[in-house]
Amino acid sequence: MAKTAFNALLEEAKHVHGQHPDVANFCPFPTDLEWQGLPANYLPPARLLENDAALYSDTHAKFRDLFIAASPHATWRETYKGTSIGDDFMSRFGCYELIGEGGQFNSNQMRSFVVYAPSGLWYPWHHHPAEELYLVLAGEAEFLAEGKPAKTLRPGDTAYHASNQRHAMETHGKPVLAYVLWRGDLKTPPVLSDT
Repeated sequence: MAKTAFNALLEEAKHVHGQHPDVANFCPFPTDLEWQGLPANYLPPARLLENDAALYSDTHAKFRDLFIAASPHATWRETYKGTSIGDDFMSRFGCYELIGEGGQFNSNQMRSFVVYAPSGLWYPWHHHPAEELYLVLAGEAEFLAEGKPAKTLRPGDTAYHASNQRHAMETHGKPVLAYVLWRGDLKTPPVLSDT
């Protein structure tokens, strides 16, 4: 069942890579995919995602639905566990990897994740060596990046972050679900930035 859900999700990711110009220009779909079958790591944000009726999408509803369907089988990440970010953030912010060393499909060419934040959540300033592209699938959020004006993104919109560019995200009255891509340094994890 888990592999079926992730295979369907992977096929939709491949479709999006071929159809969305920003995603296609950021990185090609990987050619070295290998199924890993990692065990599920079900965390509180997964339940929030699965029950969040406010994740509206008019352009990527299928991708949204497939990420939600795979959620119970996903290896949800605890990237900031043990940092100063706090329990409220850890209990509400969710992320799991689809492609990459921590995903159900390994690749050395890129990494991809789904990121979920319910309404009213601040994702603090952070950075990482990997270049990054966010594609909003559902809902909306305000994206902030050092050296750029803040902007509110909705389904189909993208935000690019250069290597080690400090960035943050905040949801207000709506939640957000985004597909996140990494290229370049795929090994170094994100760290919280000094404000």
